[in-house]
Amino acid sequence: MPIYEYQCGSCGTKKEHLQKLSDEPISVCPTCGSNTYTKLISAAGFQLKGSGWYATDFKNGPQSKPKTEIKNNSMSKTKPKTTPSPAPKASTPSTTK
Repeated sequence: MPIYEYQCGSCGTKKEHLQKLSDEPISVCPTCGSNTYTKLISAAGFQLKGSGWYATDFKNGPQSKPKTEIKNNSMSKTKPKTTPSPAPKASTPSTTK
């Protein structure tokens, strides 16, 4: 059930009331009894949590997904690790006289 905020036009009293969506708006002020008690427009008081919502998915920036490795070598998504081979040594010209 939503919480609605009301304010009295006569005495200025502000109160919150828990009501069903199908309930009629309250028109009589519980403090002074005048008929100027009106429902206010206010921000919703809920938060979307869990995966799939903007606040949780993009709050910390893009994150890389873990790589999956398939057992079949022909369809492997990860490349085998190789070490670079050392550069061949340059031979020094021999000087003979």
